[in-house]
Amino acid sequence: MSASTAAAGAASGRPSTEASLQDVEALGHRIAAVRAEIGRAIFGQQEVVDQTLITLLSGGHVLLVGVPGLGKSRLVETLGTVLGLAAKRVQFTPDLMPADIVGSEVLDENLDEASGQRRRLFRFVPGPVFCQLLMADEINRASPRTQSALLQAMQEGRVTVGGVEYALPRPFHVLATQNPIEQEGTYPLPEAQLDRFLLQIDVRYPDLAAERTMLLATTGASETPPGQALSAEALLAAQSLIRRVPVGESVVEAILAMVRGGRPETAGDEGVRRHVAWGPGPRAAQALMLACRARALLDGRLAPSLDDIAALAHPVLRHRMALNFAARADGITVAEVIDRLVGRLG
Repeated sequence: MSASTAAAGAASGRPSTEASLQDVEALGHRIAAVRAEIGRAIFGQQEVVDQTLITLLSGGHVLLVGVPGLGKSRLVETLGTVLGLAAKRVQFTPDLMPADIVGSEVLDENLDEASGQRRRLFRFVPGPVFCQLLMADEINRASPRTQSALLQAMQEGRVTVGGVEYALPRPFHVLATQNPIEQEGTYPLPEAQLDRFLLQIDVRYPDLAAERTMLLATTGASETPPGQALSAEALLAAQSLIRRVPVGESVVEAILAMVRGGRPETAGDEGVRRHVAWGPGPRAAQALMLACRARALLDGRLAPSLDDIAALAHPVLRHRMALNFAARADGITVAEVIDRLVGRLG
C-alpha cells in the first residue's frame, strides 16, 4: 500500500487493513456459542444482551439502568463466565471510599538483617478494579467522590495511587448497574463519568413468554449453569477485528450529522436549539462508529449501515445529552429529541 493510499484511508476514518469475510465468519461462530451459553441463564432481554455484547466487542463500558430484580447483576455474572474473564464485584454503598475500589498504600515495617535496623516502606495493595470485568453494582448509590474513582480506569486503563501509575489488566471493562435516579438513596453520576460509558442500556420488564420460561427454569430442582465460550485473548482479537471493519462514507457523514445535530450550537433543528442544554461530544461519535461496526459483525455483515445508526442512537446518545428548563416546561424528553435526530437520517 502506498503512503498516499494509507493517508487517504486515515483521513476517511478507514483502517488500512480491512476485515476479511473469513474473519467475520469465524467471529460469527464464536458469538453464536456465546449467545447460546448466555441463553442458559438469561431469558428474553435479547436486545439487552446484544447491546451488551456490542459494547464489549467495541472495547467499551456498559451502564445498565433498570429497577431492581430484572437480572442486571445476573447478566454481568454470566458474561464473566461465558467470556472467560477474571471478574470482580463491588457493591456500591454510601460509605464506600475510593480506596475500596482502586486500592491503597499500607505501611510495612521490615527488619534489615545487614544493619539490624527496621525499615518502613509503603506497599501498594491493589483494589478490586484490578480485574478484566468489574461489576459496579448499584453504582449510583455511592457518593460522587467514590464514583469518580473509576474515571481514569475507564478512560485510560490504569489508575494512579500515591503518584504512581498502575496498569490494569487487558481487556478491562466496567459493567455498572444503576437504579432509576428517582429512587431514594441514589446520586446522579457526573457527566464526565456518564460519557465514559459506551452505551446506556435501559433494562425493561420481560415479555410474558420470557417471564414464564424464567419462572419455570429458575425455581426448579436443577438449573444448568452457563459455560465458557470465549477467552480474554479471543475477545481482544475480536476487538481488534472490529476496528478493521470498513465504514462507508455515507455512514461516516450520517454519524457526524447526528452527533452535531444534537448540539445546540450546530443543530439545524430549531427544537434542539430550544430544548437541549448540552449535546453529545466527539466521544459520542467515536462510540457510535465502534458500536455500528460491532453490530454489523454481530449480524454477520462486513460493513455497517444507516440502520445500525438508527438502532444504536438511543443507547449511545441518551446519557450524553441534557435538556433545559424549556424542554421540561414543554414536556419534551431526551428520547423524543433523539427520535427527531434519527428521523433526519438520509
